[in-house]
This record gives sequence, structure tokens and C-alpha cells, in this order.
Amino acid sequence: MRKLLFLITLSITCLTTIMWGKPDLSLSENNKLRLAEAAISQLYVDSVDETKLVEEAIVAMLSSLDPHSQYSNAEETKELNEPLAGNFSGIGITFNMNNDTLYVIQTVAGGPSERVGILAGDRIISVNDTSIAGVKMKNTDIMKRLRGPKGTKVDVKVLRRAQAVSDTIDFRITRADIPIYSVDAAYMVDDKTGYIRLNRFAAETADEMRDALKDLKKKGMDRLILDLTDNGGGYLNAAVEILGEFLQPGQMTVYTEGLNSPRTDNYARPSGREPLFENGRLVVMANQYSASASEITSGAIQDWDRGLVVGRRTFGKGLVQRPIPLPDGSMIRLTVAHYYTPTGRDIQKPYEKGNSQAYRSDIVERFNSGELMHADSIRYVDSLKVETLRLHRPIYGGGGIYPDKFVALDTTEFTKYYRDVTAKGLINTLVIKYVDDNRKEIQKQYKNGDNFTREFKVTPEMLNSLFDMASKEGIEFNEEEAVTSTPLFNMIIKGLIGRDVFDNSTYYKVFNTHDPIFGEAYRLINSEEYELLLPQ
Repeated sequence: MRKLLFLITLSITCLTTIMWGKPDLSLSENNKLRLAEAAISQLYVDSVDETKLVEEAIVAMLSSLDPHSQYSNAEETKELNEPLAGNFSGIGITFNMNNDTLYVIQTVAGGPSERVGILAGDRIISVNDTSIAGVKMKNTDIMKRLRGPKGTKVDVKVLRRAQAVSDTIDFRITRADIPIYSVDAAYMVDDKTGYIRLNRFAAETADEMRDALKDLKKKGMDRLILDLTDNGGGYLNAAVEILGEFLQPGQMTVYTEGLNSPRTDNYARPSGREPLFENGRLVVMANQYSASASEITSGAIQDWDRGLVVGRRTFGKGLVQRPIPLPDGSMIRLTVAHYYTPTGRDIQKPYEKGNSQAYRSDIVERFNSGELMHADSIRYVDSLKVETLRLHRPIYGGGGIYPDKFVALDTTEFTKYYRDVTAKGLINTLVIKYVDDNRKEIQKQYKNGDNFTREFKVTPEMLNSLFDMASKEGIEFNEEEAVTSTPLFNMIIKGLIGRDVFDNSTYYKVFNTHDPIFGEAYRLINSEEYELLLPQ
């Protein structure tokens, strides 16, 4: 036994000497980890996957920290960065998978697919002689085949339906840079009120936002509803740049600070000589899924009394991740600091290190506690109360941004039957068939998205067709629940038809007529109550 222990000690000492030049039997914690990996790889009885071993060690270390420090391999890193980078190289289509077939919803204006003549409603059935229809291929695998370096070519076979006749057409598409847009919709709600919806804070978001503001101002906008619901955030700089168009130059937007990261202050700086929308009524829509950069934006607007926040308490993601690229293309995103609003509120909600499960179930806890449905169930912590910077209104910290006007989560129309029908993707199937059969008639009858939003009606026959499809999929019809959910079915069907025939803004024009947060935002921004809450 003593001989065995001596040999093990000698082996470890030799390994230490090889790796670090001299033996160090009083190992530091860092050396311990490297030595353990070296010992396993060189002494273990069976072969091991060293890459997997190291990755699992990194993941285990990060999992003992906060919920947002994470590791991603090279492929995951590329997928994570792509939406925030603002573009990728591909063929330029928006698509849905319908019955295992790729259905083109829209082509990107001026993009490669539009230039060769691909149309909305086309089905792409093969890519470079590989069938992608009817083979249950994952969306990610399909995208890998369609995307590729700029300038390379891809051959696709398209099934096109023209009235009752279907035909296949071969296209050769030259890939190009395709923009990923952050502004989902920007339109005038009425003669004075504009609406902009952001889905992320990416590299090009601030420029898109400025273009949208300029366009709406030309149309007469002097008050704005900024929709950040479900916006999970993104780049800090994008939020700071956007705030530069709303706040006075030089006003603080956010600051960051951590144990090993000195305090860094960020200030509003407009892109031009003057902010694009420094004056005029402003309401920010937010909910429990608005996070990170969304909270920086809404928090600064609230702190400076620049506008009002309407909806529900935001997610509470106020930790700053620093990307640490590794040589193989993988990456560690390590939390290095906290975000603080101008009044000093810490955006981050409480968490227990190493307990990510409890952290991620926080939204469920909010639902169960009644916070999402009842304003009097919101827990305010008096010790975390601060005052806004201009009007000295009381606001609260403690995780997330608390709204100035609470809007309850409306679940009255949500039923198990609705859930089961939507989970099967049947609404998309219905919409695709309806648009296939009626696209030209819809375009002729309604002219544009505004007319469509005002006049189009989902018919009982369309709903019955949906319910028949559900029955064929084994979903038992429940008349009471179907009636309860009819307004939801109507809204989703109409919105998707409007999107597929016209544009994304049409979907939100339809959706917002049904959205309680938008309804309250629109009421407030056009009422005397706004001036009472934010006197100028």
C-alpha cells in the first residue's frame, strides 16, 4: 500500500513538474483543477473525452455561481451571438413549418429570395438535392442548409400552388447578408400617438429605433407608446443609445458596479444635436418577461419622470455578463457587475447561488401568489423605497421595475382546449391554407393592413374548420371552452392572416386591440391623468 501511495504521489509530482516546471505539493485551488484533469487524462484506466471532461467542469463551476453565468460551446456561441449581431448570411425568408413542409411566409425586401422570384406561400421541398419536406427535419437543421457564407449559392426546389394547380420550380439563390430586425412594428395608432415595439436590444437596434422615431414624427407623432413586453434585453450600449433620444443630454442612464469591476456611469448622448423625442408624452409597456436592457430603459425613463411604465413588474435581470472567448470558439459569459438605475435601484431580483431552479421558477411563484393578477398582492419593500429625480415620486427597488400603472394578467379567455389546439400548431395550418386560397382576394378587398385590421372578420366557418382539424388530431371538442376562447382564436387567426398577407405591423395592430396592457397605455397617454401623474 505504501508503495502504491508513493507511486501515485510520484506520478502527480511528475505531472506537476511537466505542466508547471517545478513540483508544488501545496497546490493552489487553480492548480488543483488542472492537476485533476491531467491526472485523469493520463492515469485513468479507460479512455476519456478530455474536451467533454473540461466542459463539464466549467459548467459545474459556473452552476455554483449566479443564474446567469454560463458556458456555451462553439456552435452554441455562434447561435447566441447571431441575433444580437444584427445580421447573418442566408436566402432572406421568414418561414413556418407546416406538416413537415417549409412554408414561406414572407421574403425579405430586396433580399436574395425576392430577387430570384420566390413568393410568399411557396413551399421549399429540397435544398441542394436534399429533401426537407416530410422528413421531420428540425428547424435548426433546415436553417443550417439555407444559411451560409455571403456569395455562395444554394439550389432549392419550390412547390408553388397557383389556384388549383401545383408546380415545382428550381431556383438558384446567391446568399447575402440578411438583417435581423429589432423593431417588430412601428405605426401611428391615431393622428398623434405612435407605437413602436422592440423585440431585442442588438447592434443595430438604436439605428432602427431612430429611423422609426423620425418616420413617425413626420406623420405627426407627439406622443409615443414604447412596447417592451416580452423583450429579454441584449446589449447595454443599445439601451443607452436609445435613452439618448428620450432624456436630456448628460442625464445618467444606468451605472454598473461589482466587487472586481469599478463603478461605470453611462450618460444620455443623442445621435444628433438634440434628442429625437426629449419632449412629448411617453408610456412604456412592460411585463414579467421584460428583462435586462428593457429594464435599464424603462427604469431610467421612470427615474427621470420622463414617462410612465404600464403593465407588470419586470423580470429582474440586473447582472452584467462579460463574454470571455476561448480559443476553440466557445465562450464563458461571466457575471462581473450589477446594473443600477439612476436613483441607485438594483435591477436584479434576489437569488441563491447555485439554486437556478428556484430562480427560474420565480415567475410561477408570482402567478401563484397573485402578483400577476392583483395589484394589492405586489410586495413593496419600504427599505428599498427611493424617489424619482424630478418629481420625487416614490418608487421601489427589490428586483425588476415596478409599473406606475399595474395591468393584471388576463386569463379569462385561456382554456385547456385553446392550449391543446395551439400546441398542435393547428392555427398556423388553418391560416396557411386560408391565405393560400384567398391571398389575392384579401389584397384586393382590403388594400392595406389598416383596412384589414378594421374590417376583416373571422367567420364561424373558419372556426368550425379549426375545431374539425382539432378533432381529427384527437383533441376532444369542448363547446363551453371553445366559446370562452373564441375571442382569442379570432384574434390570433386574424393577426396571422394579416401578417402573412401584409406585414408584421398588421399583426400587432390586431393583437393590440386585444391586449390589456396596450389598452391601458393608450388610455393613459391620451388622458388628463397623464398630466396629473407627470406634470411638466
